[in-house]
Amino acid sequence: MTQVALPGLVTPPRLPQGTLRIVPLGGLGEIGRNMAVFEIDGKLLVVDCGVLFPEETQPGVDLILPDFSYIEDRIDDIVAVVLTHGHEDHIGAVPYLLRLRNDIPLVGSQLTLALVEAKLQEHRIKPYTLSVTEGQVEQFGPFQCEFVAVNHSIPDALAVFIRTAGGTVLHTGDFKMDQLPLDGRITDLRHFAKLGEEGVDLFMSDSTNADVPGFTTAEKEIGPTLDRLFGQATKRIIVASFSSHVHRVQQVLDAAAKHGRSVAFVGRSMVRNMAIAAKLGYLHVPDGILVDLKNIDTLPDNRVVLMSTGSQGEPMAALSRMANGDHRVVVGQGDTVILASSLIPGNENAVFRIINGLLKLGADVIHKGNAKVHVSGHAAAGELLYCYNILEPLNAMPVHGETRHLIANGKIAEESGVPTASILLADNGTVIDLKDHQADIVGQVEVGFVYVDGSSVGEITDADLKDRRVLGDEGFISIITVINRANGKVVSGPEIHARGVAEDDSVFDDIIPKINAALEEAVLSNADHTNHQLQQIVRRIVGTWVNRKLRRRPMIIPVVLEA
Repeated sequence: MTQVALPGLVTPPRLPQGTLRIVPLGGLGEIGRNMAVFEIDGKLLVVDCGVLFPEETQPGVDLILPDFSYIEDRIDDIVAVVLTHGHEDHIGAVPYLLRLRNDIPLVGSQLTLALVEAKLQEHRIKPYTLSVTEGQVEQFGPFQCEFVAVNHSIPDALAVFIRTAGGTVLHTGDFKMDQLPLDGRITDLRHFAKLGEEGVDLFMSDSTNADVPGFTTAEKEIGPTLDRLFGQATKRIIVASFSSHVHRVQQVLDAAAKHGRSVAFVGRSMVRNMAIAAKLGYLHVPDGILVDLKNIDTLPDNRVVLMSTGSQGEPMAALSRMANGDHRVVVGQGDTVILASSLIPGNENAVFRIINGLLKLGADVIHKGNAKVHVSGHAAAGELLYCYNILEPLNAMPVHGETRHLIANGKIAEESGVPTASILLADNGTVIDLKDHQADIVGQVEVGFVYVDGSSVGEITDADLKDRRVLGDEGFISIITVINRANGKVVSGPEIHARGVAEDDSVFDDIIPKINAALEEAVLSNADHTNHQLQQIVRRIVGTWVNRKLRRRPMIIPVVLEA
């Protein structure tokens, strides 16, 4: 029977000497916030440290971080943070971890570290970094790490093979098996085979496309579609993609050069990341093709391409502001907008709003649903099966994906011959111990969501978000009453003000006598009633009446003052 992290798991036992413990702090049951902690002999190794982007049910939140509380008291025991690649859901939380200790060594490929360093510079943190390449082996305390080239939607991605006294683990990071990548750097299955011969005790593999049959389409197949669309377009072309998708930007640059168009990068992260990629040689920019956004109005519309952020509907990103008419780039009749990215789960409504807004402005909108303008960066079921067969791992723990993805990955592991009892379907905070080639779920630690809201980190709670949702969905009612405790009479009010309830304040005239009567009765029956108790009486009366009369459940803020 597959090992599943069921509710009610207890606090894990003390870690025995020579046993490897793995605790995922994010990335399980969700797309994002990837972070796993490995522990043996009193030392910790962290693999990835990413962010999760908020959904509509989390209004006002900028980012969601992994919960560092599990390691906060042991921050000095961390020997290194290994970063598999440069996407935000794997590196975005690094600045917040380094606030706890700024000299934790960061280990990753050249491009990954360059993107992290640029991010840390904004936080005024100068990190200690170690750049590694495929085939390199490094020792970090009791952890020996060997790095393996993998192909993904960003260059320079690495898997990491971790050797310890407790056992060996292969963590893929995000990967796919594109056999004709733009940069010629394929997932190194020969290296995987060598590790399989050595022995992989635990395989932690990307699950994002585990429920997609077959094999992921090659990135180069996007090129002909872009070529066709650029040839058809008569006005401006706006391409929206992830700001780190170097390969996609490369194909846009190549198509623009072929059709005699200039390219301007739009969005701070796009400008920054592509400058880094070009400087390091990962992005090849044709001579004279780039123009500054400030100068695009001097060029004919049929000679302009804008490479923009905002493909996920982020409200403050460039494409959203264009769709809302709140950007210096004005989208007009006949412009072509290409959404060259997938939909991250939870972003569907935001993206569809942008598409509708752009269509209203007269643009032609091309997206994954009506043209081949995106391919995934994650291995589909057929690719995962190849990996299991090559590695023949003794235990499997699917990572990086929603529950449906993890379960699908577990089924692939079972089909390949991994014993059912050795397949672990974990949650964030599930504790796994590896010893003598056997991995077991041994407990659960508490992990929560840490919200970044403006300058505050971790101060916003789920209760605060619930209040925000209530305010947004149901509105707000305030009731101010002044009472004389000596005689129990209401001397002023109640003054009732409503916002977002879609009713005139006069509708509350019927409830005012009931509030007065209830307060006077409460004070006369017990003069020791606190103001809080009196406010609760007002809240109950108004809440019951509003729910019955208006069929609403607004936020109710009663204030009772003494004369």
